[in-house]
Amino acid sequence: MNRRVKILAVSAAVLLTLGAGGVAVASADDGHRPAAAPVAAAEAAALTGSAKLYRPAGDDITFSFDAHLARKDRNDPLAATGTFTYSHYKDGWGGSARVKVDCLATGGKVATVTGIVTETDVPGLLHRRVGVSVHDDGRRDRLGYSWLASDPTKDEVPPCNA
Repeated sequence: MNRRVKILAVSAAVLLTLGAGGVAVASADDGHRPAAAPVAAAEAAALTGSAKLYRPAGDDITFSFDAHLARKDRNDPLAATGTFTYSHYKDGWGGSARVKVDCLATGGKVATVTGIVTETDVPGLLHRRVGVSVHDDGRRDRLGYSWLASDPTKDEVPPCNA
């Protein structure tokens, strides 16, 4: 990979909900929008920032990313490091998770990050792999996540797939 990719904070996104039949819009809360940070010279790629997604039904969905791929590992996305977190709540239902990154793959303005859940309050999700993709189009970013199309407590997401 000879391009450095800078993924900015997911500030105004449309959630791609494959199989979920809904659309969600994300925007950073006032005061919670991370500053745009250039990818450090020692990094081949980074996915950093946070998003709050909105659905008409009132779901409260948040993501936060801190994933990095060192320049020396630019040909090995499985050498990525970092974490990401997410939560999804509605009407007293839902849960959250903290994920240790095991892959960060980028191309153009798209990043895909996967990792293993290290902390969660969702039964059956601990130690499972989940994935997220982000498309940074400079105006309205798109974000998709792997566990909508299947049950993450039963189906394993392959590394580097979202």
